[in-house]
Amino acid sequence: MASHPAVELTSEASWNLIEDKFTPYGKETLAKLVHFLQDEILPSVKLAHAQVPKDPVQRWKTIIPVIEELKVKARKLGLWNLFLSKTHYPEHGVPLTNIEYAVMAEILGRGGHLASEAVNCSAPDTGNMEVFARYGSPEQQKKWLVPLLNGEIRSAFAMTERFVSSSDARNIKTSIKREGDEIVINGHKWWISGAGDPRTKVHLVMGKSDPDNVNGYLQQSVVIVPADAPGVKIIRPMEVFGYDDAPEGHCEIIYKNVRVPLSNMVLGWGRGFEIIQGRLGPGRIHHCMRSIGAASQALDLMIQRVTDPTRKTFGKFLYQHGTVVAEIARSRAEIESARLLVLSAALQIDKQRAKGALKEIGIAKLVVPQMACGVVDRAMQAYGAEGLSQDQQLASMYANLRTLRLADVHIQQVGQRELKRAPGLHKRAAELKKKELAVLSKAGIKAHL
Repeated sequence: MASHPAVELTSEASWNLIEDKFTPYGKETLAKLVHFLQDEILPSVKLAHAQVPKDPVQRWKTIIPVIEELKVKARKLGLWNLFLSKTHYPEHGVPLTNIEYAVMAEILGRGGHLASEAVNCSAPDTGNMEVFARYGSPEQQKKWLVPLLNGEIRSAFAMTERFVSSSDARNIKTSIKREGDEIVINGHKWWISGAGDPRTKVHLVMGKSDPDNVNGYLQQSVVIVPADAPGVKIIRPMEVFGYDDAPEGHCEIIYKNVRVPLSNMVLGWGRGFEIIQGRLGPGRIHHCMRSIGAASQALDLMIQRVTDPTRKTFGKFLYQHGTVVAEIARSRAEIESARLLVLSAALQIDKQRAKGALKEIGIAKLVVPQMACGVVDRAMQAYGAEGLSQDQQLASMYANLRTLRLADVHIQQVGQRELKRAPGLHKRAAELKKKELAVLSKAGIKAHL
């Protein structure tokens, strides 16, 4: 029996592990996606970069032509909104599970941001569409979710703030207040991905609506703010290692006396934390799988470089020098291990939804970005100075991956979750001690340990 086309870009062992969890539709869609990546997306990567103007003003007004062309082709093939599972969102989703999409996200990770956007599966739109689909009112869904699902508009999620430690979302200072039949927003945000895109028409803004609530997790709300609402001012695009990621960007924004109707509140007052936890769970897995795809692409590039006969030094291939072979082996082992972590998290989300998979999500989010950065770093080393330049995709890839190590803080959560096991471990140890003593007593032997 012929193996699936995805095996060439992932691994036979991992595919054998999960193949029985794929429906015929899932297998067919995955195969189409592999071919679309290889035949359409990867050949278009350099063109997409070339179509972003160098002019500092025009680059933020540009809609990249080849991406729009790829979106049309993808939709005709049925490669559209693959992230939104019909299991959880019957009205809007596609018949794919999280574990099926996890493999697809890895495939997309090889094509960078271009690949995900071409099939309408790019952040922050994916998370925002899940917010609207899961928590939005029928009116909110009609106005914002439908055009997002159609790829007609883009969106931003505004949570991180410049002057506070936003890794603890309880620290955010943006004010959300009710005045009559309006909601008034005042705040200073930054690193708001997607806000620079001329297609972005809506921001989901998180702020404090009840700062005096004794429960720190009930102080926040999420409100819908049209991108062109009076008082919304983009200050500047932020840069990651010099990359501005135009036209989407990661922007600093001031919301000054922005007024929206009460109907723009999402889910209800004080429900902000509930919303962001529901939003971030699946999205974290999407980022992880795309990161594994990026790492795999980097390893492929490294292998090509060190076996290139035109790049010999001192009469030897690069792989014949130093620890190159060991570094290739280490990269492969780390990629395979990380993939299994993420697949287990995706399967747990399918069974328990994101809230029931927090441990698995946390571990994956802790491990994968570090792994991917390490793999890309080794590939850059193999390329020498060229690996750090704009002539290769590795430097940009590293910059994108490095941000994920800041996007979510999980090491403390994972550790605290493990510590909760302590009472049970002590109880089991005491029970084992009793059994050991009974066995030793029956044998008439005194323990040496």
